[in-house]
Amino acid sequence: MRWDVVEILESSNTALRAAADAADAEQAVYGIDALDELGLHPIIQRGLRDAGFGVWPEQAYPSARTGRRHKSEGQRCDIVLSPSQRPLVDPEAEATLFSPEDALALESAYWLEVKTVSMFTTEGPFARYSAELLSPVRRDIRKLAQDPLIYHAGLLLVLFTIDAQTAEHDLAAWEQRVYSKGYPVAPPIVRHTDITDRLGNSHMATALFPVRRL
Repeated sequence: MRWDVVEILESSNTALRAAADAADAEQAVYGIDALDELGLHPIIQRGLRDAGFGVWPEQAYPSARTGRRHKSEGQRCDIVLSPSQRPLVDPEAEATLFSPEDALALESAYWLEVKTVSMFTTEGPFARYSAELLSPVRRDIRKLAQDPLIYHAGLLLVLFTIDAQTAEHDLAAWEQRVYSKGYPVAPPIVRHTDITDRLGNSHMATALFPVRRL
């Protein structure tokens, strides 16, 4: 299975841009940079569905589905993608009559974690901007890379900053930091978009970092 990571990024970024434009058209008090991570998920999911992907939110990691662990337990991935809206294999139903014939093996799906960090929030400058950018994001990379049944994965990082130069600098600094720590990420694909400044953020950078297996 080959995945077009550019299409994944473009579909996500197009949806985010459309949401930003809609907030401008409505003359909304707040824009998409006021949304938290969970608030951005439906926007990104809609963009991926519109592009023809099967979109499966909050899926348990493959390693959490084995043994005696219940479906509700264990770590979950923000979004799992399948081609042409195919369902995902349920390991518990795979050998039964309840498993769809066209179900996609978990090893062939694309596992996507989504993270967003804003320099400015509705409460003012975000004091933990740098710390939030580094630590939680690295944890997501580790989860994706260490699962033995995940072969295709990426981290979608949505960054809201004061300008494009700051976004480029911070993404480059983050990239070098994870490389120096030995995290298995490939160079990102990045799209830059100017947004209306409501909180102090006037720029959105959307970056997809492919994650390799450890």
